[in-house]
Amino acid sequence: MVVTTPVTIPINNIQLNPGSLITVNDLTWEQFEAILSEREVAGRRTRIAYCEGTLVIMSPLPAHERPHRIIGDIVKVLLDSQERDWEEFGSTTFRKGAKKVGLEPDTCFYIQNAQQMRPRMRIDMTEDPPPDLAIEVDVTSKTTLDAYEALEVPELWIYTEEKFTIKVFRDGLYVESSISPTFPDIPILELIPNKVQAGIDYGQQ
Repeated sequence: MVVTTPVTIPINNIQLNPGSLITVNDLTWEQFEAILSEREVAGRRTRIAYCEGTLVIMSPLPAHERPHRIIGDIVKVLLDSQERDWEEFGSTTFRKGAKKVGLEPDTCFYIQNAQQMRPRMRIDMTEDPPPDLAIEVDVTSKTTLDAYEALEVPELWIYTEEKFTIKVFRDGLYVESSISPTFPDIPILELIPNKVQAGIDYGQQ
């Protein structure tokens, strides 16, 4: 009879090249929380998503970071021009133990609940609402999208070089939309790709 012994590797011993991604299956919620604690001590350099026992760890490229920063700046300009309150929460870790789900957006915004969330140092999703708008670049992981659905984030923007997508949470699922509920009177679907490309081109001059 062969006896196998699980191998335990500290999360800070796993080296990911920029742009790379690893998936860990059959991970318990307790193990996921232990990984979050270990990363916090070691200093976070990766992004994570966890849902239904699957953990995805990604190390972003600089080229990944640039588009979401441009998009975030566009969101701020639009909200300010409309004199609306907002609070950006960046890549804060959102987790909900009751659903055993957690994720870190590229960036996200509280708008409807900006005043309520502004003083928060930590998010408690047993009491706090999800962000109103989240932004992701180059999402290919089903785990990440499943995590967003479980957290019920009302609006999700996904940017890739090939396509920009607006996803709206309805009846427990995301559906693609040609209109942004956050900016219903602005042609976001056309505006964002054009402005991101213009920003990237300007930075390369």
